[in-house]
Amino acid sequence: MTRELHLVRHGEATKDGSRLTARGRKQAEAVAERLRGKGFAAVHHGPAARAAETAAIIAGVLRVPCRVEAAADDYVPHFVPDHDEFFDRFPESERTRGPALAHEAETRFARPGDGPVLVVTHAFLIGWLVRDALDAPPESWLTLNHDNAALTVIRYTTGESPRLIRFNDSGHLPGEQLSST
Repeated sequence: MTRELHLVRHGEATKDGSRLTARGRKQAEAVAERLRGKGFAAVHHGPAARAAETAAIIAGVLRVPCRVEAAADDYVPHFVPDHDEFFDRFPESERTRGPALAHEAETRFARPGDGPVLVVTHAFLIGWLVRDALDAPPESWLTLNHDNAALTVIRYTTGESPRLIRFNDSGHLPGEQLSST
């Protein structure tokens, strides 16, 4: 069995994260067009407003339902010792529940299965899942930044190591460069 996990970071949001900016809505529309015809059964997304709005735009274009997933929320997936100054910027709830949610995301999405899966989420989870696919050290997620509405694709095939197909690909976004493939 093979599954391609498509990870999209939410579109550009207002400073308070309560909604997408006009640019963020355009980004969501552009990534939706890029994903048209891939055969997704649903758009899974975190409960934060910026992810939910991005997912709703994509689901509307793809004509599939949205599914809220706690494991796709915004949280710190792994605490790295000696980085207290960085981690202190995040609420205690994001730091304490993060590792369990990251494990749930791995179990739920990052495994072989039938058909493609689309998850609209946040930069930290994308970095964590890419780190996992590359079998990199746990602290590596901190160095894997992801742009708004960029696309990352990881292929999971039974009996094989995961393959990173695309990382932070923003080629579909007007006026934005392709970061890497």
